[in-house]
Amino acid sequence: MNNRILVTGGAGFLGSHLCDRLVAEDYDVLCLDNFFTGRKQNVAHLLGKPNFELIRHDLVQPIFLEVDQIYNLACPASPIHYQYNPVKTVKTSVMGAIHMLGLAKRVNARILQASTSEIYGDPAVHPQTENYWGNVNTIGIRSCYDEGKRCAETLFFDYHRQNNVDIRVIRIFNTYGPRMHPNDGRVVSNFIVQALNNRDITIFGDGTQTRSFCYVDDLIEGMIRMMNGPNDFIGPVNLGNPGEFSMLELAEKIIVLTDSQSKIVYGPLPLDDPMQRRPDITLAKEKLKWEPEIDLEEGLKKAIAYFKN
Repeated sequence: MNNRILVTGGAGFLGSHLCDRLVAEDYDVLCLDNFFTGRKQNVAHLLGKPNFELIRHDLVQPIFLEVDQIYNLACPASPIHYQYNPVKTVKTSVMGAIHMLGLAKRVNARILQASTSEIYGDPAVHPQTENYWGNVNTIGIRSCYDEGKRCAETLFFDYHRQNNVDIRVIRIFNTYGPRMHPNDGRVVSNFIVQALNNRDITIFGDGTQTRSFCYVDDLIEGMIRMMNGPNDFIGPVNLGNPGEFSMLELAEKIIVLTDSQSKIVYGPLPLDDPMQRRPDITLAKEKLKWEPEIDLEEGLKKAIAYFKN
């Protein structure tokens, strides 16, 4: 059994749910975070546990630890946060990958990279399969994140080919659930917070652009299956919910579920905002026997209950 697991970005939205799951399964978990977007309260309930340790550290700097597995989740993931300091975003993705891959090589650990559907850019194919190379603007306001994550994937595969590092790469599509940052600019949290406060719900564009929403528990299950999956399958693999909804459908669903008085208003579409986003998860089903089990309505109810509190 692999005992010591490092989770970078472990106090973030996804990282904290992953830490919960790993601690519950009796692994020794090292949670590393610089608290730029991660929050201590996300993991506060784990601090007293003997198999959980919290380390404040910025991955732009190297760190030396003894671990068996590394989940590399460190990077701001919402446009508001990653555009706040775009140079830092690139450094976190690229330097973070170099430092973690170096660590994995040194201690012979398996390492999983949390990549993103954003590497597909504004896709010209639909739905997106893993062999699609993407349609990305290299000099746009989203490029710090998109290209940082693309470069990280490059580094992972080069470390694998050149140094035989044991890698796994997942591409995460829109994920939501409890512990999302209430003002991180992501559509699910935005709409829920606006609806609960009976404020106008702002849709950017005409509301026809689509997204696929995966509930966090489903995503964490896929992530753990990939880490512990077959030795000959390193990815990349799409993890997300193939259910596709327009922004308008999402807003209307949230208004009904929150019993809100909110009205829908429209604003201009942000630059380079993709029109369609839906994962093809054929590969995940085949190789990991994984697919999401929680539908949008059930997941939204859980997220709404969290934001109410």
